Amino acid sequence: MEHEAARPQVVRGLEKVIAAETNLSFVDGEKGELFYRGYNLHELAGRTSFEEAVHLLWYGDLPTRAQLDAFRTSLVSEMRLPTQVADMLKLAPPNANPMVVLRTAVSALGMFDPDGGSNLPEANDRKARRLLAQTSTIIAALHRIHMKQPILSPDPRTTFAANFFYTFHGRMPDELEHKAVDTVLMLHCDHGLAASTFACRVCASTLAGMHSSLASALATLKGPLHGGANTKAMEMLEEIEGPAQVEEYIDGMLADGKRVMGFGHRVYKTEDPRTRHLRELSSKLCEQAGLSHLHDISEHIERVVHERKGMFPNVDFYSATTQAALGIPKAFYTTVFAASRTAGWIAHIREQYADNRLIRPTSKYTGGFDGKWRPIDQRG
Repeated sequence: MEHEAARPQVVRGLEKVIAAETNLSFVDGEKGELFYRGYNLHELAGRTSFEEAVHLLWYGDLPTRAQLDAFRTSLVSEMRLPTQVADMLKLAPPNANPMVVLRTAVSALGMFDPDGGSNLPEANDRKARRLLAQTSTIIAALHRIHMKQPILSPDPRTTFAANFFYTFHGRMPDELEHKAVDTVLMLHCDHGLAASTFACRVCASTLAGMHSSLASALATLKGPLHGGANTKAMEMLEEIEGPAQVEEYIDGMLADGKRVMGFGHRVYKTEDPRTRHLRELSSKLCEQAGLSHLHDISEHIERVVHERKGMFPNVDFYSATTQAALGIPKAFYTTVFAASRTAGWIAHIREQYADNRLIRPTSKYTGGFDGKWRPIDQRG
């Protein structure tokens, strides 16, 4: 008689399995559209600041001028790190993966947060602001330490994006750089139930605190199948001498059965809607930074891959050249993704808390049922 344990049907990767309800973001893979709380991304990109997008995700609508000013001030005021965490960053080995350091530092922040022991909504709101602000500071501070330069304090007179650039590079961004950082952060805020978002909701469903849930998301994002494609895309670009070598390089990759990083998507059947905005930023930034050859190579790769495979670039492809032109080292590309997605993760954590049920799926057992115990001297 068949055991009931063997009957469930397995959906590998949980593809198309509905695991949660959310009103935060919607990914339409067929039409190539992304919505934040009912707003099409194309309505927001280039017109809405990162802080406005965060306010939309956390509180349900775009802020008024007074609300935005107050929200921006509160975020920037929380950017300073506890001294103990800043000192911990200095102890990290120089070759440590920045995502590992970021995950560890976020976890450490939980020991020093004055609301760390509370899951009340008002406490979680304060923790949310601290975590979003401090995550960006950890990234910038780690880069400054790598460069053997002092950690900088934020400037309360300017925006979140400008402060991220300033504390990272030690100078204020120009107009194009400011727009680019702000847009990159806004575009990556949320994207449905991605692997890292699902991980943080699973953790939150146990009523673990916000720091633990965010650390779960960061640990998941570190995986190269999720957050590391932009780094791999840049490594590919650096191996190609110029546009004339693109066809030979891509054809060689395809002949060897290799994946072209930055192309294709688990959900989108057409172009990733975020690509349009990053492609435009990449072109302008690369020209300004003297890296136009990288953007030219990127456009040639896009054409060749689409001709050969019918595939479109995803958010990671032009994110690589955009970040390169902003002076961000490859090792930090995924941390910039994390600085933005922290906003979405926090929104999902709070949404999970608001209507919680412990996430505990089942599995299909593939083992046997006829095991018989034997004394240890009779085994083997």
